[in-house]
Amino acid sequence: MSEYVRGFVEKWDELIDWEQRAESEGRFFIDVLKARGKETVLDVATGTGFHSVQLLKAGFNVFSADGSAEMLAKAFENGMQHDVVLKTIHADWRWLNRDVHGKFDAIICLGNSFTHLFDEADRRRALAEFYAALKHDGILIIDQRNYDRILDEGFSSKHKYYYCGDQVEAKPVHVDDGLARFEYRFPDGSSHNLNMFPLRKRYLRGLLEDAGFRKMHSYGDFQEEGEEKDPDFFIHVAEKTYGE
Repeated sequence: MSEYVRGFVEKWDELIDWEQRAESEGRFFIDVLKARGKETVLDVATGTGFHSVQLLKAGFNVFSADGSAEMLAKAFENGMQHDVVLKTIHADWRWLNRDVHGKFDAIICLGNSFTHLFDEADRRRALAEFYAALKHDGILIIDQRNYDRILDEGFSSKHKYYYCGDQVEAKPVHVDDGLARFEYRFPDGSSHNLNMFPLRKRYLRGLLEDAGFRKMHSYGDFQEEGEEKDPDFFIHVAEKTYGE
């Protein structure tokens, strides 16, 4: 996560546009959590704090973790501007339970963050750590870009939901089975590259199953699977134990 250098952290909120994103996402994550009676939430990829702030304002007990100290500082600052105090934790997913104590009703890993792990052993270890940090009936909500489409058909994006900042252009400059390098161009003419591992949907769901998660439900751009023909993103809701 060293790619999130300070200059890019400052620009990240330009890319997201909080108000637009809140409008497009609506109450999706709030409703998913409330429908399952979840209260304590660990946001393991808080970034600049968007989801932590939304969930705190909706009444959840949220703990905000990130591997980047710069991101956490920015998240805390953003929280203050929205009249909430974030409980921030600097943590590496591979040793999550060393840094984060207690068990949670839900873990969220959003913003296409899981794609930053390039080593399969790290991916498996991180999911095992997420699993261990959940209560017996806990859930994991994890999202990913639709890399299947990018790998099989090439890139096209509406950015209708996730990256709503209309002044920022995001596009891949290199894609193969082991690497998707995206370039972000900002209004001031600067650009920044991020390297990601192009997770195929079936592969990620397989990793979740291997980690012990059951009863998975996937959404495409906040719609039930199949309703959105060509989503930019998938959101997976995975349960630690079988539901009723």
